[in-house]
Amino acid sequence: MGPLPDTSSVLPVREYLLVALTAAVVTFLLVGLVRALAFRIGAVAYPRQRDVHVKPMPRMGGLAMYGGVLGGMGLAHQLPVLRAAFDFSYDPWAVIAGGGVIVLVGVLDDRFELDSLTKLAGQVTSAGILVLFGLQWLVFWVPWGDGDGRGSLLVLDQNQGALLTVLLAVTMVNAMNFVDGLDGLAAGIGLIAAAATCAFCIGVLAKNGGDVGSYPPALIAATLAGACLGFLPHNFNPARIFMGDSGSMLIGLMLAAAVTSASGKLNYGSFQSIETIDLLGLLSPLLVVAAVLFVPVLDLLMAVVRRTRRGESPFSADKMHLHHRLLEIGHSQRRAVLLIYLWAGVLAFGTVSLTLFDATVVMWCLAAGLLLALLVSAVPRLREMRRT
Repeated sequence: MGPLPDTSSVLPVREYLLVALTAAVVTFLLVGLVRALAFRIGAVAYPRQRDVHVKPMPRMGGLAMYGGVLGGMGLAHQLPVLRAAFDFSYDPWAVIAGGGVIVLVGVLDDRFELDSLTKLAGQVTSAGILVLFGLQWLVFWVPWGDGDGRGSLLVLDQNQGALLTVLLAVTMVNAMNFVDGLDGLAAGIGLIAAAATCAFCIGVLAKNGGDVGSYPPALIAATLAGACLGFLPHNFNPARIFMGDSGSMLIGLMLAAAVTSASGKLNYGSFQSIETIDLLGLLSPLLVVAAVLFVPVLDLLMAVVRRTRRGESPFSADKMHLHHRLLEIGHSQRRAVLLIYLWAGVLAFGTVSLTLFDATVVMWCLAAGLLLALLVSAVPRLREMRRT
């Protein structure tokens, strides 16, 4: 993949914003129709002991989000600049096909409460579709293995790349599914992670002088960000509809697809050409992946460890997720959601900023942001300690 001669000097930022806005508007408009459909077919979440909501709530919001993704992808296909994402890669088509399958599985679960093994089979199938379209990890850089201090590239064969891609996708899908416990939480984290990934891809696009390889991941991230943004007004506390598994699993799959497309196929030659090797720049793909996955995956790992230690299935439900703990120490639903937004935003955008701006300044800002997030999270406990 080489640079586009007519777009290498101009970043298509406005086009990506237009695509994201289109996805947001389509999602926002479709939610009303999906809400009525959910009530009609019985895809309704009735309050359970571990739930926070207290009245029946329609699910299947992911169906509207998928419609928004299709709207954004359709517009991008018609824009001459972004058409390159489809002409030089099957990645957008992989997301459309894999996303359709996982939304279908999610809709069935929202209506009929599928068992965990059936859902896992659907998740693996959706991730496998990504691989079949060629969206998989091929190579990544490691800071060892070469005597000149430049590190080395770890090249994966097709089987290794496919396995890593499926594992990442299934992990991300379940992480987003686990974190979807408060109004607006999964949609907000999806928006933040997708926007950070899109910013990273545009930054790489600028460094590479318009390399076509950076167009598909930026497009995937932009459409996902728009779909999450369009869904949030209906889902933020007090919610009128839940995204359900159809939405949370779609977010997880698209995030995995975006970071795989961005990092698994990154043109490392653009970094190696720099006289003084920027180690942070070379590590940036893995750092961005780690930052995007950190909050939901941490919650997922804590839940798996907690449940297996009790002798329960890792997929059994409880009220000890990160958001439940924030509620326990005294935060309101809205404040707990905004706090997790803050943590996710500081980590994701802080990491992306490391690849775009002076690392020393960004590290100080990142440390200050994390300290602020920690202090705000601990406010109820600090008040309780002062009273005692």
